[in-house]
Amino acid sequence: MAEYERMTVCFESGNDRDDISCKTFSGKHPANCILQQGCIVRIFLMEERQYYVYFMASRSNSVLYVGVTNDLIRRVYEHKSHRIKGFSKRYNTDKLVYYEACEDVLGAIWREKQVKGLLRAKKNELVDAFNPNWDDLYKTLF
Repeated sequence: MAEYERMTVCFESGNDRDDISCKTFSGKHPANCILQQGCIVRIFLMEERQYYVYFMASRSNSVLYVGVTNDLIRRVYEHKSHRIKGFSKRYNTDKLVYYEACEDVLGAIWREKQVKGLLRAKKNELVDAFNPNWDDLYKTLF
């Protein structure tokens, strides 16, 4: 058995690169717990905890959601699958267009509040500098 502080496993099912499911484990797990027939498996070992401030955009980029998380892959997956009721589900913000890492939770929360207070034009400038085409960055996390 291998021991991990946290491990996120994502599965791409078949040829559909948009059909992805993720699961996060903590503690000890047998090596075969992550194997599924017919899937490509990608494993992410998270030994040091990081926190992220991120932007999700609607498909037309007209709506932005700003959030903070300690597991960016899992959280973006939740947005994309519309599993959580609220702003993101209502406005269909399912495209990751920006993120930045913070080393501690208080810094991440402070940065999230700071960014939420910015005018939309300033948020757009952050995205333009980081991701000029406003592409969905979710697949780049793997």
